Amino acid sequence: MPSRKSPPPPPQTPQPRSPRSPLTADRSPSQPQVSLQQPSHNKRTCTTPSKSTRLFRRFLSVFRSFPIINPTCRMPNISIHHGNNHPIHGGTRMTGTLFGYRKSSRINLVIQENPRCLPMVVLELSIPTTKLLQDMGSGVLVRIALECEKHHKDSKIKLMEEPIWTMYCNGRKNGYGVRREPTEDDLSVMQMLHAVSMGAGVLPSEMGDGELTYMRAHFDRVVGSKDSETYYMMSPQGNDSTPSGPELSIFFVKI
Repeated sequence: MPSRKSPPPPPQTPQPRSPRSPLTADRSPSQPQVSLQQPSHNKRTCTTPSKSTRLFRRFLSVFRSFPIINPTCRMPNISIHHGNNHPIHGGTRMTGTLFGYRKSSRINLVIQENPRCLPMVVLELSIPTTKLLQDMGSGVLVRIALECEKHHKDSKIKLMEEPIWTMYCNGRKNGYGVRREPTEDDLSVMQMLHAVSMGAGVLPSEMGDGELTYMRAHFDRVVGSKDSETYYMMSPQGNDSTPSGPELSIFFVKI
């Protein structure tokens, strides 16, 4: 008698997979699990300043931008002295981190509400990491201006949402600044530094681009108008408890 063929097995029903966010994706053992929090949208950093504050900020930002706009003129330096625990008048205290590989021709800037929050802004600046950190360590204020063109009056793109800026460093054109979404490596660096409020050093890296150096400090955010903002990186007080001024200023403007 001919042998009966066994019926084929029933098709397997695929098991539904739980959705995974980018922050919970598989990571290498050397990358820490990201536990950073969402920044608050209810604080003063995201609200419209009062009329008197806007006038003061506009006046202040215009005078501080003069050495950048016309670097050939020798303008007097405006010294800003205040306690390290108090932001510039009309400013909002933020956390800023500069990091990059020593051999890289670019450096990254991350702005956070505080060290335990997810990045609000991530910028890639076309300045060699070593050069920028050396200039800042020389004691001279480094001024970076990032300019972009205004769009149509009906455009709803906010200043800090612009994707690319023309960059000037101490009055000289120096390539571009690019805004981008934080990568997994960016989040890993921020996670490793979540307990650091201020400082500088070297982080371990598995890539072959050399040492990953970083510098973290308080940034005072001063809004001049909807088309201009300035971030001042404030240095800590010295050994003689004398308040010191900014080491780095980053000026964003639509022209």
